[in-house]
Amino acid sequence: MFHGALITNAFLRTDKFTEHYEWLKKAAEKYKMTLSLFENTDLFYPVGQENAASERIAEIVSQNDFVIYWDKDILQGKILDCFCRERGIRIFNPISAIGICDNKFETYQKLWEWNRSAPSDRQIPLIPTVAAPMTYENIGYTKQDFVLKIIQRLKLPLVIKECYGSFGMQVYLARTEEEVYDYTKRLEGTPFLYQKYLENSHGRDVRLQVVGNHVVAAMARYAKEGDFRANITNGGRMERYCPDKEECDLAVRTVQALGLDFAGVDLLFSKRDGTKADVVCEVNSNAHFKNIYACTGVNAADEILYYIREQLMGKRV
Repeated sequence: MFHGALITNAFLRTDKFTEHYEWLKKAAEKYKMTLSLFENTDLFYPVGQENAASERIAEIVSQNDFVIYWDKDILQGKILDCFCRERGIRIFNPISAIGICDNKFETYQKLWEWNRSAPSDRQIPLIPTVAAPMTYENIGYTKQDFVLKIIQRLKLPLVIKECYGSFGMQVYLARTEEEVYDYTKRLEGTPFLYQKYLENSHGRDVRLQVVGNHVVAAMARYAKEGDFRANITNGGRMERYCPDKEECDLAVRTVQALGLDFAGVDLLFSKRDGTKADVVCEVNSNAHFKNIYACTGVNAADEILYYIREQLMGKRV
């Protein structure tokens, strides 16, 4: 029997989050494994203090065979990762990969790096994207000449996204030059990016749930009237989606490029006929799976724990 630790955020305790933890624990039981719950506040460790000790970290690395890191606390995660590597304990997903996915521009940068060395048939189509130049909150953008250059490159309308955000929040559509400048002013001091608007994917996208080398479930999402974001949390609707081989290959390749074990990959439609999702929008390393279960009947928690068990047994999945 394998024993695992599930690391969650101590401050996300609403049903929307905690029910996913229970699903993961039940999935572990299904495959004759145990999954003990820990929180990111259990990972405090006084770096730089000689002979420092954390009883909770010691418990995790001494009593468990694997860790599921279901949080985005990268600083605490790196401490845990150090101890786990010393003991040969695997973390799903890797902390570094979670950190990359948490920042929307870092996700694109990593995929861009993959494309620079990948053969043509392994390329990952990306939306043209520009990172906003960094400034300081107390200084702001004292000049905005760069904004016009971005508008000329990406054209109007364009999408503006904060680098950190979930459930379609912190994503804006700027239809005019004035709106681009307004959002730029509003977000100064906050990491954000500018992205080409894909008209053919307005108000719709596809979420593919990837585990290992397989797409285990997929759904199409449609925005509520008047919105361009296809997130269920924002009032959108969903329906079961049957991806073809190319769409599945793209999603799996994206997960591989980012070094993930499992993820929700969001694809958009770039071509006029709109029949195939063919470009990567975002990747969620800790994708919630309640909606995709309600839509498809596939329990991603079961798929994740089966994959982990097979990995621990040395099998390819």
